[in-house]
Amino acid sequence: MPLLPVLRRTATLGAAAGAGLAAYAAWEARQYTLRRVTVPLLPAGHAPLKVLHLSDIHMAPDQRAKQEWLRGLAALEPDLVVDTGDNLSHMRSVPVVVDALGGLLDVPGVFVLGSNDYYSPGLRNPLRYLLPDTGRRNTSTPQLPWPELKERFGRAGWLDLTNGFGSLTVGGTRIAFVGVDDPHLEYDDLPRVAGPADPTADLRLAVTHAPYLRVLDQFAADGWDAVIAGHTHGGQVCVPTLDGRGRALTTNCDIEPARARGLHRHPADSAPGDPGSAWLHVSAGLGTNPYVRFRVACRPEATLLTLTARTD
Repeated sequence: MPLLPVLRRTATLGAAAGAGLAAYAAWEARQYTLRRVTVPLLPAGHAPLKVLHLSDIHMAPDQRAKQEWLRGLAALEPDLVVDTGDNLSHMRSVPVVVDALGGLLDVPGVFVLGSNDYYSPGLRNPLRYLLPDTGRRNTSTPQLPWPELKERFGRAGWLDLTNGFGSLTVGGTRIAFVGVDDPHLEYDDLPRVAGPADPTADLRLAVTHAPYLRVLDQFAADGWDAVIAGHTHGGQVCVPTLDGRGRALTTNCDIEPARARGLHRHPADSAPGDPGSAWLHVSAGLGTNPYVRFRVACRPEATLLTLTARTD
């Protein structure tokens, strides 16, 4: 067989396969999924608490399906909402996010911000995420209206944990909180929040946008029961696996890909009850960069964490 026709046919098949994968990835990026996880965190005798973890919404005004799906989460009637940042993707996103959250803003909540709450996302080659992190951050793009976002969340009564602390009593359980500003931008001020977690609280929760190891190490060493984070998008483009969860290739931070999403321990080899260790929940998030709206083997998600009494 002449070589040229073979090459042409191969190129045609490759182009068709590439187009098919791109179409699938764009479809999967809109398959919003609620994950349910149970974590034994509460003292004996405390009733279970439902905690809704939202992260990386990356909302743009034209994303009507995402807005409608978010509105539906209020029907879960969570006891607490934890928002780990990157809510915005557009200068006009704040009222859209607030409207989509709807009744969730009537629920006790806490939040921190991520890099894409501060700065407008830009067009970039997605393959750069697979390369080693240079440490350079693009802070020359226009700032997004993050002060307005903070004001709207604060008006709803949500606690701002930006390099700070907070406390809420939810369902008879007193929860102490700590949080940092976005570690990906190196806005975190660990010395400001370092120190033993409140020993008098029933539950101690730490919140960060990006799960950098320096932050996780500090919170675990200080005795926080769990750390809640986002940022990784679960790897966003993963290798499909038989269990359907996919294998992440990158995390866009220094946590290893095996813990790019889901419930884990920190340090990774620790067990419940080990001194200086904590639970870690990383959300794969609900969105993407608006210029790269695709996911593979990593559906967008929110997580309903059911906190139950410890058995130890």
